Amino acid sequence: MTTPQGARARARMEVTTAIKDEARRQLAAEGAAKLSLRAVARELGMVSSALYRYFPSRDDLLTALIIDAYDSLGEAAESAHAAAAAADAAPAHRWVAVCEAVRGWALTHPHEYALIYGSPVPGYSAPETTIPPAARVALVLVGILREAFQGRGLARTPVPAELAPEARRMADELVPGLPPEVAVAMAAAWAQLFGLVGFELFGQFQGVVEEAERERFFRHAAAQLAHGVGLVFP
Repeated sequence: MTTPQGARARARMEVTTAIKDEARRQLAAEGAAKLSLRAVARELGMVSSALYRYFPSRDDLLTALIIDAYDSLGEAAESAHAAAAAADAAPAHRWVAVCEAVRGWALTHPHEYALIYGSPVPGYSAPETTIPPAARVALVLVGILREAFQGRGLARTPVPAELAPEARRMADELVPGLPPEVAVAMAAAWAQLFGLVGFELFGQFQGVVEEAERERFFRHAAAQLAHGVGLVFP
């Protein structure tokens, strides 16, 4: 038997989902900067004051959408890694599988990708609650590096002497237990991964990489990133 509390919780969840779904439609049509709680309420047939009980401000709704997007992307990366690991793939191949999952998610969710990796939304500052979801993909990739480092090892490219202090800080704070050279390489690979995805998604590869070849091009680029962080293909 459903309790009144359970029915209310389910109803609140359904309304919350409807609000976020409509907000995503607005993101696709107008962009994050034009997201409006009043417009969302109007499309759902709600009065604004009722919607504010779910999301007190536009920024609260944006934060919920951002967390959902990061979690969805993180789940895609984690699932790809789990499948590759179950197939006993080497760390380098798992790295490529995760990178391809990031690209696949972005192509399937372009507006949500733009929300988290596109231009900043004017007047919005992401709270700390977005940090753990945002870190999920990085944690998968760092986990691959950590396993390789503890196993067959990683090929390391020395960093310049003037960068050594910053490299040590990055290693200590971002990837404890991994060498400074790996920390620097990982940061560069992270930026390049999302640069590759963003270039494809936002049209910068037009006239550069033929559309029919972009999947193969990306797979090769992801393998180069794997080499860059010190992973070795068997």
